[in-house]
Amino acid sequence: MDPGDPAACPGEVVDVVASVAQWGSIARQLGGDCATVTTIVASVAVDPHAFEPVTADLAAFDRADLVVLNGGRYDAWALEPASGAPAVVEATGLTADGHADDDPHLWYDPAVVTQVADAVTQQLTELSPDAAPYFDAQRAAFAAELQPLLDAVATLRAASDGRTYAATEGVFDRMAAAVGLADATPAGDLAELESALRDGEVDVLVLNRQTGGRVPERIQEAAEDADVPVVEVTESPPDDDGFFVEWQLAQLDELSDALGVSP
Repeated sequence: MDPGDPAACPGEVVDVVASVAQWGSIARQLGGDCATVTTIVASVAVDPHAFEPVTADLAAFDRADLVVLNGGRYDAWALEPASGAPAVVEATGLTADGHADDDPHLWYDPAVVTQVADAVTQQLTELSPDAAPYFDAQRAAFAAELQPLLDAVATLRAASDGRTYAATEGVFDRMAAAVGLADATPAGDLAELESALRDGEVDVLVLNRQTGGRVPERIQEAAEDADVPVVEVTESPPDDDGFFVEWQLAQLDELSDALGVSP
């Protein structure tokens, strides 16, 4: 839990529950002293898809003023506990691309991140109206922090025309699309992927570090044997209390290096 500070908040402190750390980190920055933020799945060691809330988690939902969800079957376990909250922001409800169920990793879409930040700020303001100027300032500060990430996306996009990527799984697909990379991952065929790596059809391999097993290891080995650079990403932010933008920027820096793109 990240507690708010009633002495520093010009209004009521809002009790916020986020289902996963990706959105919890953003809620924490937007709420500042005027929000107590509890993130249910806060560790990279926990799989949000398979998570089952315990009594303490359900109690957090019961006392929440605002719940921030991902949706898209990513945190389906949170839908029912969140239904009684006075306010709910669900990322899937803010995107109209129609693919949230197929690819629920919405925090990797910079446009959705901006929409969620706006929606959370709106709900915080409605729940604690005396703190409206404070929340506006927090939103502006987050926008300023987010700008280097948006700039990095634009720089990569300008240099990525005709460049391809393959991935061990689809967690990074939305960001890859945002930076203009074409997906060269064969559908469900390991041998075809290894062949594509050997034949120079892939410029970079994206590896989800949180997904282990022999298949990802074999794909990584094939990429390394073919001198295809490997970029490691994670599904969730690190457990060391790093902020969302720092996490995302570090991964884009690695991608830029792999593609030979200067900042």
